Amino acid sequence: MELSAAWSALSTGLVPPEALGMEAPPRYDSPPDLRPAWAALRHHGLQGALEDWFLEVLQTDLQSRLGPEFWRRAAPGELQPAHSLLEAFRWLEERLAPYLRGAALLEEWVPEAVPGTGTTGRLRGNLDALLRAVVFLAPPGAFQEALGDLYGRSFRVYMAGNVAPAGSGEEEGTVARFEELNGVLHRLRLLERISTPAVTDILHRMIAERLEGTCRGEFERSFLPDFQEWLERVIGWVGWVFRREGGAEAAPLRRWRCHVQRFFYRLYTAMRIEELFGIIRDFPDSKPAIEDLKFCLERTNQRQHLLTSLKSALEMRLLHPGVNTSDIITLYICAIKALRQLDPSMVILQVAGEPIRKYLRTREDTVRQIVAGLTGEGSGDLAHELSRADPVALDNGQESDEEAGAQPEDWVPDPVDAHPAGKLAAKRRSADIITLLVSIYGSKDLFINEYRTLLADRLLHQLNYSAEREIRNVELLKLRFGETQMLYCEVMLKDMADSRRINAHIRDEEQKLPEGQRPPFRLAAAIISSEFWPPLKEEKLELPAEIKAAMEDYARKYEKLKAMRTLSWKHHLGAVCLEVELADRTLSLSVTPAQAAIILHFQDKGTWTLEELSAALHCPPALLRRKLALWLQQGVLREEAPGTFAVVEEAPKEAPEKVVLVESDEEGDSAMASQADQKEGELQVFWTYIQAMLTNLESLPLERIHSMLKIFVMTGPMVSEIDLRELQIFLQKKVQDEQLVYCGGVYRLPKAGN
Repeated sequence: MELSAAWSALSTGLVPPEALGMEAPPRYDSPPDLRPAWAALRHHGLQGALEDWFLEVLQTDLQSRLGPEFWRRAAPGELQPAHSLLEAFRWLEERLAPYLRGAALLEEWVPEAVPGTGTTGRLRGNLDALLRAVVFLAPPGAFQEALGDLYGRSFRVYMAGNVAPAGSGEEEGTVARFEELNGVLHRLRLLERISTPAVTDILHRMIAERLEGTCRGEFERSFLPDFQEWLERVIGWVGWVFRREGGAEAAPLRRWRCHVQRFFYRLYTAMRIEELFGIIRDFPDSKPAIEDLKFCLERTNQRQHLLTSLKSALEMRLLHPGVNTSDIITLYICAIKALRQLDPSMVILQVAGEPIRKYLRTREDTVRQIVAGLTGEGSGDLAHELSRADPVALDNGQESDEEAGAQPEDWVPDPVDAHPAGKLAAKRRSADIITLLVSIYGSKDLFINEYRTLLADRLLHQLNYSAEREIRNVELLKLRFGETQMLYCEVMLKDMADSRRINAHIRDEEQKLPEGQRPPFRLAAAIISSEFWPPLKEEKLELPAEIKAAMEDYARKYEKLKAMRTLSWKHHLGAVCLEVELADRTLSLSVTPAQAAIILHFQDKGTWTLEELSAALHCPPALLRRKLALWLQQGVLREEAPGTFAVVEEAPKEAPEKVVLVESDEEGDSAMASQADQKEGELQVFWTYIQAMLTNLESLPLERIHSMLKIFVMTGPMVSEIDLRELQIFLQKKVQDEQLVYCGGVYRLPKAGN
């Protein structure tokens, strides 16, 4: 066969005539035999040129004719997008059929022409590459939406279990179009290229929707088992899309499974991290959510995101003036429990909890709230922790039982985000709630001193000398802090026991007296050793003569019982139980000594001015008006004119007659001196030393005064707590009182005559 005839026969037999600008030839019952033409071409060594020509014609046809026509047909028009898409792919498959047959013929002949070259399948691979690069390199958005809509419908049908022909007409149509389209894509080897973006988008969207609809805000049960089962069904749909049944084709499906699970873990972890504040707040009810988060966190790289998000949530929602200190401590305790469950190494708590610890150090009532929680009634977390039978020793420098009994193979290193300056891993992991709360300040002394104040307040507010609960608390605290630290508290408890015994003895002596010689009212005293008790609140108060006489009589009996000892009364402290008898009613109340002294003065005189009462009681008018508020509220007194008070013998008719039993008007007021008063008293101790320094050295800056006080004066446990800021405030107050002069950054004493 001549070369020109062979080339003409092969060109018209391997590519569609339309691609060459020719009319379609008549159909044959059987295609002509092109082998002689191929043999002639091969004889002249032109088989390689034929392959290049074939691919060039294909590329030109795809660019000029097939590609534009396909996208025109795929554009949604009168038909639904899915129908247009399917019709376009049907048309494309029909137009590509001649090229596919031509490529198959060439690949069939190549091994005969070039034995052992291994080129079988190369031409079809080039054809597929041209099709993907020329036609489907950047599919338009409408195409992706139509494909995603069809795949989304197939996903819902599959997950509903209606893939079988027994489904509804609409579902059958969806399944039929889906399977036909997938068949076309599979035959054109476009399935992975075309479907992967749509499948990925659908999986991500469906997983996100299911997570939001099922798990959002639900912390009390584990969702992972249900989701693992659901994800297996999702993988089944992926296998349906890509026609993966297993066997040799199972590897791509395994990759899809890994991708889906990894995406689910990341999305679930991100959602739980976003809700971690609420999960911690609801612990232990939210323990299943913590377990799920722990499982997913171990399979993702989101620890840093968790730390950043949690710290931000704590600072925004917890660490601001609008939240009570007790609420902050409660949530911190929940965080300790929850984060220990999430991360047994306690590194997350160490890092994320640092803002809480730092903020609690700025709250003045933090120590008091912690101590109150430790020794409070009920079954609170701190009270339960204190009563544990195996408390963790604080700062004892010894190994914990867990650390001592650990085996080398049980050792687990800290995570990479552990702070290099943090405590040893074993000590951090074994630290309990109380240890972590005490570590906020790094010292036990603050807690012991605060507990002394709290204990004193509780003991002095009890009228029956009952201290069983406080004895139990002291014994438990001794296990935590040591017996030496609790020595003062034991003395305070002993004082209450002695007071009970002394009062019982004095009362027995009074009962032996004749009826006319007994005191007009019963008096009971709490006798304390001032050296061992915290400073008491100071307040001036002059009691009525009959009460002072009863106190003097009680003191004589005490001196007779305890030779060489006397009593120094705190007139403003204590409680008075009395009955107020008026013309039409009787009130029973428990009030403070100041309130009792006020109403006793009205027994002799029905009307008093504020100035007269202030002079009689030696009480400032402002404080006295606050004490009068109880009697005004109870309707016993009324203010007839500004600053003038009178007894109300008969209540208004609209007010029902009743007997009222109330507590003191100062519920919650402490008998102890406030922290500010104590600090002021401590700083006053330094004033003499500061005056001596400035007399000798004339002028000193703040830092030099503080350093000299630390060297020569600050030796007691309380003094060591005074910092530079407190000293500056104290010195500025002296400047305002004109006892110091501040100029040029130094302090000096004012000169005589200034």
